[in-house]
Order: sequence, then structure tokens, then C-alpha cells
Amino acid sequence: MLKRCGRRLLLALAGALLACLLVLTADPPPVPGPAPPQWPGAGGPRAACSRPRFSFQTFIFTDGDDEALARRTGNVVNTNCSAAHSRQALSCKMAVEYDHFIESGRKWFCHVDDDNYVNVRALLRLLAGYPHTQDVYIGKPSLDRPIQATERVSENKMRPVHFWFATGGAGFCISRGLALKMSPWASRGHFMSTAERIRLPDDCTIGYIVEALLGVPLIRSRLFHSHLENLQQVPASELHEQVTLSYGMFESKRNAIHMKGPFSVEADPSRFRSIHCHLYPDTPWCPHSAVF
Repeated sequence: MLKRCGRRLLLALAGALLACLLVLTADPPPVPGPAPPQWPGAGGPRAACSRPRFSFQTFIFTDGDDEALARRTGNVVNTNCSAAHSRQALSCKMAVEYDHFIESGRKWFCHVDDDNYVNVRALLRLLAGYPHTQDVYIGKPSLDRPIQATERVSENKMRPVHFWFATGGAGFCISRGLALKMSPWASRGHFMSTAERIRLPDDCTIGYIVEALLGVPLIRSRLFHSHLENLQQVPASELHEQVTLSYGMFESKRNAIHMKGPFSVEADPSRFRSIHCHLYPDTPWCPHSAVF
């Protein structure tokens, strides 16, 4: 997870198993067929990051240099941010990601946490329904009401503010048209000062800029999922429609997609490998005789 891994990815491929935080700034092509990642043995989740298709569109944002990761995945960016899980450290990383997206010239900025499975084929299908030149902020909130915060408007003056935000734990996407409008509060280090204005972490700060400052409403999507919800309620028959899936703990119990598959719970506690083989059965490391 982020506080242990401290990495963020910028990635475009059809079907991915992720060990670190993912951000997609792809210029979506026509929805491709499965592009199976290589899973060399049982080397743990980091092995899934091995040179996927479209790796030239993949950027991994790290807290430190990692030569092995750079060789395996290509574009690695050392943010020089703290590896802590503090709001300052998270906002530091988001600031670097945002600037790289703006410089990339791509159409979409999608940010997903490190404990997610991302079905990029479903993601591209979703994004195809929205114009990247318009104001689009899409994701899933983790709260059932707008967040209440206090905004510093001057050195001695505060005022209440409320807005919706899409949790980074489920993932969110921002169109280029909207991202450019965020620039006064997000580019070249301004993101961190904006975060300090409301004293909230990175995903909340995104919502603050988009909803409270720019007046653009969050588009809620049921296709993004975080560990903050009961994942066993996601039907296995609808997995192909989901953009992100997660795992973790929920109400002190193991929280993961409930499904049969070729891997045991012990070998695949997140169920991501089983999910991937269900969605992309022609992946080389998936057992051909798998039953779901």
C-alpha cells in the first residue's frame, strides 16, 4: 500500500495488475483487446509491473531511486517527496504527477491507489463517453455527504467550505480541459500551498479545486471501488464492467472480491490474479483449465 510502497504509476494498457499507485494520462486509442502483462512466476505483486504494452505511456512516481524498477517498467520519476503517509507527503507526490500530466499533452489524468486492480479496457470504454476538452471530474466519493472543511482566506480569516471529492482509494479521472483550468491552484508547487489552505490530503484538495473553486461537479461512477466499501457485494458476473477493484479490511474482516478462481486465497489474497484470469484468460500465466 502507499504508506509502504510510496510509488505512483502513469500507465496505459489493457488489463493490469498493480502494486503501486497508478495514474493514467493516456490519449485513449480505440478500445484494444487484452494486452496480457507478464507475470514471471510467483514473484509477488511487483512482478506484475513488468514492461506492459504501452509502457512508453507509463510513469512510476517514487520516493527514491529504484534501478531495478526502472529497468523493468521504463519511465520512473523520483519525486523526492517524503515516503510518509502524511497529507504533506501525499500532496507533494500529487503535485509532481499533475505537472507531469500537463507537460505530457495527453487527454486524461487518472489517479488510482496502489491497492487496486485496474481494468484499463473498461476505463477506456468509460472515458470514450466524455469529451476530454470539456470539464470532466469522475470517480466515487467515500463519504455520503460533502466534506466539511475550513478554508483560509487570509492570515487571520477562515471560512467554512464544503464540497464533494472522489477518493483516491477508488480512483478518479480528470479531463485535460479541466486540468488546465486547475493550473492556478495546482501547477508548479501551487498544489501544496492549496492543500495547506484547507489542511486536507491530496484527493480532498483535488475536489476542493474542482468543486469549490472552479464550480465543476463530481460525476459519480459506480465502476470505481475502494477498500472502504464491502467488495463482496460486487457480483462476479459484472467484473468486466468495473474500472477499479480493491482489497483490504472492512469492519475488521478481510475485504476482497468474492469469486472462485485458479488461485487459492492464500496464494492470491487480493483476488487480483484470479480476477485478471477471469477477464483476460489468454494471459500466459493464467491456467488454461481455470474454473470461475
